Amino acid sequence: MIYLDYPSISPIIFSIGPFEIRWYSMAYIIGFLFAWQYIKFLSNKKELYGFKTNLDGQSVDDLIFYSIIGLIVGARLAYVIFYNGIYYLNNPIHTLYVWEGGLSFHGGLAGIIIAIFYIKLKYKIKFYIISDLICSSAPVGIFFGRIANFINGELYGRPSSSFFGMIFPNTDGKIRHPSQLYEAFLEGIIIFLILNFLIFGFKKLSSPGLISSIFLILYGTFRILIEFTREPDAQLGFIFNFITMGMILSIPMVIAGFIILFISKKNNVD
Repeated sequence: MIYLDYPSISPIIFSIGPFEIRWYSMAYIIGFLFAWQYIKFLSNKKELYGFKTNLDGQSVDDLIFYSIIGLIVGARLAYVIFYNGIYYLNNPIHTLYVWEGGLSFHGGLAGIIIAIFYIKLKYKIKFYIISDLICSSAPVGIFFGRIANFINGELYGRPSSSFFGMIFPNTDGKIRHPSQLYEAFLEGIIIFLILNFLIFGFKKLSSPGLISSIFLILYGTFRILIEFTREPDAQLGFIFNFITMGMILSIPMVIAGFIILFISKKNNVD
């Protein structure tokens, strides 16, 4: 059977003694640095809004700072609760061992939402103005995160008979979907292009909430579809028949996206 060769790339970029810089941590650093600068760039484009946003450099700096905290804490807690609860219930101290891996996108999203609420209250900025900016830049971080998953040979797909299949290291030797690359393409590149086309082509930042709603709908839909090719976590497996935890956590995203889309159309967001 024809399949693609898995590129052998070390997950460690470089190391000095016990100190290591890994592609996965670099993905987070690049994602947040990009978001920081891109949100500042967009917030200075007043012509994209048509109204006063109350955004300034300090509020954006605080937004990124608290979003980093919210993402890491939320992503870790959600993984502990939804993906490996029994293990961490028996080994509670390991909840703090973030370096062992185990982060959930959906939990990270929840943590960022809490950070947005804090910035909303502190700076008196409408929630959806802030969330639209986060959503417009987030796909870049998602892209690099999934590429790092691919380099690590983790979160790989189910057995595949397609040309795109690969044999991942430290697995059972079966040809599998490179589902990390599917996610990097759809959740990263495609969503970024669509959202920013709406921002610059149709000035949709002037309708607070619309960019956030499209992000939630697209990410949730793409994630559900890709879950059909992604191998479920070994300790969790399928929740019911073909249903995975990733699908279950993504469905509320799609529903919330349509609700916010309806609200934004009514111009009744705060």
